[in-house]
Amino acid sequence: MITIYHLGVSQSDRIVWLMEELGLPYQLEWFDRGEDGLAPADYLALHPASMAPVIRDGDKVLAESTAIIQYIAHKHGSGRLTVDPASDDFADYLYWLQFNNNILTSFFVLAAMKSSGTGQDGGIIGKVARRRLQGLYRQMDEHLANREFLAGDTFTLADLMSGFAVTTLPMMSPDNALDGYPNMQRYAQSLMERPAWKRAMEIAGPQATRPS
Repeated sequence: MITIYHLGVSQSDRIVWLMEELGLPYQLEWFDRGEDGLAPADYLALHPASMAPVIRDGDKVLAESTAIIQYIAHKHGSGRLTVDPASDDFADYLYWLQFNNNILTSFFVLAAMKSSGTGQDGGIIGKVARRRLQGLYRQMDEHLANREFLAGDTFTLADLMSGFAVTTLPMMSPDNALDGYPNMQRYAQSLMERPAWKRAMEIAGPQATRPS
């Protein structure tokens, strides 16, 4: 059985979401952030990269969410929620599978500047990060204008990965609200209506608490 080492308010909630979508059994081990908002030392010690999320499958310990979800889908999910390389949707699938990393890079730059007192709009770095984030949101909104999902006609890992930008991330920071992006708002609502997403948020979402 896969063990998910869940760090509170982190990207590990999407691993729980995937397990719920696939109906796979898993064990959740919860780690709280410290008073400084950072991961505790025992969590960082789980993997040499010292990052979240982390899973264990037998004697294999794996980090990096994109790697984890593909590993689980292919190793334990019979390839469900993936796209065949022969499909016309494969290029979109690969692109949107990685898209969330671009969103997060800009988000963390702005968050770091804000917490340091620099101000997210102060200086060239803040302006570039803000412009980049707005451009990414605009691209995603335009892509979703006439489609329900990011890659093809069904929900895939691309939606699970990039869906973080329209569901969990706005919960973590008001700066990432989807005002002015109607297609993303519609898309976010459809994702949040999925039973598996609702279960995952109850178990490991930003507002979830450690099980008693």
